[in-house]
Amino acid sequence: MKLLLIEDEEDLSAMLQKGLHKRGYAVDAAYDGEEALYMYEINEYDLIILDLNIPVVDGLAVLKQIRLSDVRTKILILSARGSIAERVEGLNLGANDYMVKPFDFLELDARINALLRIDFLQSPSVLDCGNIRINLLSKEVAVSGNIVPLTKKEYSILEYLFRHKNSIVSAETLMEHVWDSDTDLFSNSLKYHIYSLKKKLDTTYIKNVRGQGYILSEENQ
Repeated sequence: MKLLLIEDEEDLSAMLQKGLHKRGYAVDAAYDGEEALYMYEINEYDLIILDLNIPVVDGLAVLKQIRLSDVRTKILILSARGSIAERVEGLNLGANDYMVKPFDFLELDARINALLRIDFLQSPSVLDCGNIRINLLSKEVAVSGNIVPLTKKEYSILEYLFRHKNSIVSAETLMEHVWDSDTDLFSNSLKYHIYSLKKKLDTTYIKNVRGQGYILSEENQ
């Protein structure tokens, strides 16, 4: 899953990027509101972490601009502005969640995970495809009950396919949601990771649909 981190404090941004990368997220970083809106326009994100005290274009203005045409992208405000009135304003303008600095990274990670699961709340946190089971909370994958160690990139690819089970996902879409934006979209990295993933899981459920992309399905294609 791909996140846009909008935070002007470079040390904090670097710390957050490092922690989020360790959790398997692809992360783009913006350091002011104008840069954030530009990156939002040219990329597709699953969730945005938004500081309000950012230069050039204020965080609330960024939030308003995004919500003019986009009500689906999850937005989590992470700000030192912590009064009840400020939190209410942020949520009323369309933020999905609001955390006040200072914060605990484990709580931030849990809230991100919860927001990304909102569209799947009717389903359990543990999803199955044949003998493959994925736990969206612990980020563990098991085959026939046995835990299979995956790299962060392999897990991210599998999670995205699970979230779009039985639907064809183009290679471009996988690259956009699993890799940072500065990745070479014409590299063979995705093919390599898909091959490695299928080999580790010993599965035929991940299928290559020629000319269209990949699909996770128990059905024959």
